[in-house]
Amino acid sequence: MKPAGVVRKVDQLGRIVLPKSLRKRYQMNEGDPVEILVQGDHIILERYRPRCVFCGSMEEVREFKDRSLCGVCITEMNGLRHT
Repeated sequence: MKPAGVVRKVDQLGRIVLPKSLRKRYQMNEGDPVEILVQGDHIILERYRPRCVFCGSMEEVREFKDRSLCGVCITEMNGLRHT
């Protein structure tokens, strides 16, 4: 992980402002969901990308009844229906 060299203070509500240059670089727009991860004593912010509830894949993920499913798992489930 390469440091960006930017320092921001946390406000009284626990918020920080991501500089416009970083938001632009990582294609983060107003209203985009952000995932907060913790690794050891590091806090990591990532653009949220849904993962399949079955296999964890982030490829070809679609929503079905408020759950994220990938194309491979959907195909496998369709195969179960026909046996």
